[in-house]
Amino acid sequence: MNMTWHCLDVPFTFNGINDTLHPVILRNQRETLVIDCGYAGFMPRFETAANRHGLSLADLTGVIISHHDIDHVGGLYELKQQYPSLKVYASPVEAASITGQVKSARLLQAENLFPSLPDDQKPGALAFQQRLSSIRPVHVDAMLSSGDQSAIWDDVQIIDTPGHTPGHISVYLPSSRTLIACDALVVENGAFNLANPHFAIDLKQAVDSVRTLQSLTIDRVICYHGGLMEGAVQQKLAELLSRYT
Repeated sequence: MNMTWHCLDVPFTFNGINDTLHPVILRNQRETLVIDCGYAGFMPRFETAANRHGLSLADLTGVIISHHDIDHVGGLYELKQQYPSLKVYASPVEAASITGQVKSARLLQAENLFPSLPDDQKPGALAFQQRLSSIRPVHVDAMLSSGDQSAIWDDVQIIDTPGHTPGHISVYLPSSRTLIACDALVVENGAFNLANPHFAIDLKQAVDSVRTLQSLTIDRVICYHGGLMEGAVQQKLAELLSRYT
């Protein structure tokens, strides 16, 4: 089944800093999926980014949520309200947070760190907790686990990449040797790094997940933060691992 992928550029400014998110849209003859959906209020930005690829959010049939972080799941409720027929996919661990059954690992981490913070950092930390708590729950229609293909499409393989959060998943497209890393990797200054390593829920797991990705045949990587990386992927993954081992 012919499939295309589209790496979107979704620019925004937060606290005076310019940044860009890179969600990915997967499309075949029957369905169109987006991987992660930004912050609350980002639907117009996503629509503009999709339009640049000749697509529209109205084309979507489903959403894969890689993990419960505010910049990946924050916009899900709004998207689902606008397009209620969308099917939502996530790993079982992350689904429990997405549906509101349990607090997210990120919120628990923020609450646990709060007492040890200097007083001048507490107002910002409390605001962050409030933003995490404000994420609206959404029903998850289907669970995804490592190696799953039939749950999505034959040419879409789910890879468990825990560490950044406990149930983080990445997406591998074997036919094009393309890895959609989500937050298992970021691109910084032309090199791979871990996403906010000081705030990884489990840093060792995050490093082990890079080793898992290193075992794949990859020509290109799309990171939610940093975008597309092509060429010498294995070498760059090895360089990343050397910094953490």
